[in-house]
Amino acid sequence: MPSMSLFLSQLFNGLAMGLLLALISTGLTIIYGTLGVVNFAHGAMLVVGAYAGYSAYGLTESFVAAVVIGSLVSLVIGLIIERGLMRMYYSRPPEDQILVTFGIGIILVEIVRAIYGGISLSVPTPDWGQGIAHIGSLIYPLYRLQALAIAAGTLGVLYYVLYRTSLGLIVRAGIEDAQMVSVLGINVKRTFLLVFGLGAMAAGYAGVIDSPIVTLSPDMGSRVLVDSFVVVVIGGVGSFPGAIVGGIIAGEILSLTSMFSPAYSHVMLFVVMALVLVFRPQGLMGQEGRE
Repeated sequence: MPSMSLFLSQLFNGLAMGLLLALISTGLTIIYGTLGVVNFAHGAMLVVGAYAGYSAYGLTESFVAAVVIGSLVSLVIGLIIERGLMRMYYSRPPEDQILVTFGIGIILVEIVRAIYGGISLSVPTPDWGQGIAHIGSLIYPLYRLQALAIAAGTLGVLYYVLYRTSLGLIVRAGIEDAQMVSVLGINVKRTFLLVFGLGAMAAGYAGVIDSPIVTLSPDMGSRVLVDSFVVVVIGGVGSFPGAIVGGIIAGEILSLTSMFSPAYSHVMLFVVMALVLVFRPQGLMGQEGRE
């Protein structure tokens, strides 16, 4: 039976993992909800952001600069992909969108592999994140707590943008009815460009924030992509609150199950996803018609 300190440690690990998954899944669910595109290149954007942050950290020795540069690189690449290619696929069948985004993801990952090699890399923990934190009797790595707070704060900012600004109103209206938004005279193409770019930036940003915790590898995005799709299914497609709830649930399942049997952690995650699909196909916080 796990000790209480181990249980609490895994509980915090699950919360930190869940909020980072929620941050990644937010970009994924907004892109699909607004554009109707299942973006299989989303995991590759996390890889691009993480490796761009790694290079920026090596040049500047500033983790803040790494976060900014990694996020901007992902944003710029997302804008280029949307304007140069994805715009031509919005009216195409879903299988065409899946194939093209899957291909884009492979190309981006192989470019990263060609530049950095296939070996694993790591980003040092920033000076302000080194050390441990005492939470009662629990001793916990300081940066993991800070990553949890950073992810939560970023999700709070995204919530404000989506629910308290005119841009967020347009995005949420586009999720409900993109044709109606166009009829109202809003430049939908420009909005779509911005949504795709912000979704890519969210993935890259999360990749940099997570880089001191995990080992960087060109294939890391594929694992995160699968987990992110599960989060979107559990929370509900197109639902920002659903991405947060689904991310926390997924993170806790993966973390707590690994205490007993790490090999079955993802099995339990998929079991929960299957149960959600059976009893609530639209997801915990999704709307009917979006399943």
